[in-house]
Amino acid sequence: MTTTKITQPPALSRTKAIAFTIVGALVVNVVIWLIGLVAGGSFEFAQDGKVNSAAPGGVIMLTIVPALIGMTVAALLVPYWSSVIRVAQVIGPVLALGTIYLTIDAAFDGVSTIALAAMHVVLAIAIFVGLESMQRGRTA
Repeated sequence: MTTTKITQPPALSRTKAIAFTIVGALVVNVVIWLIGLVAGGSFEFAQDGKVNSAAPGGVIMLTIVPALIGMTVAALLVPYWSSVIRVAQVIGPVLALGTIYLTIDAAFDGVSTIALAAMHVVLAIAIFVGLESMQRGRTA
């Protein structure tokens, strides 16, 4: 008989949870961007007659800023509203996944669209796990 052990997120302080979430998501998203480049993605889209690039600056900014704002708000509110982390664990991933349509609507090439959508999924997972680590750190 084989037993499977499920690994739980570690208990982290609020600041460490934010930092590890952002760094972890950023590293994975940059790797996805690099894979997308190798696979032929341009990460460019046309808007108002101009060609704009979503990477690497956009990848970096759109990974760091939403996670930093959302997780910081949750971290600041948790001393006053103990359930805020559970609420944020729903709102954060829903926003990350819900904004995938912006990538599709921007008319990127197929490889870029898939890579950028995958980055949204990575951010959703990272936020959920990071907030869980923050919750565990709060109750540890």
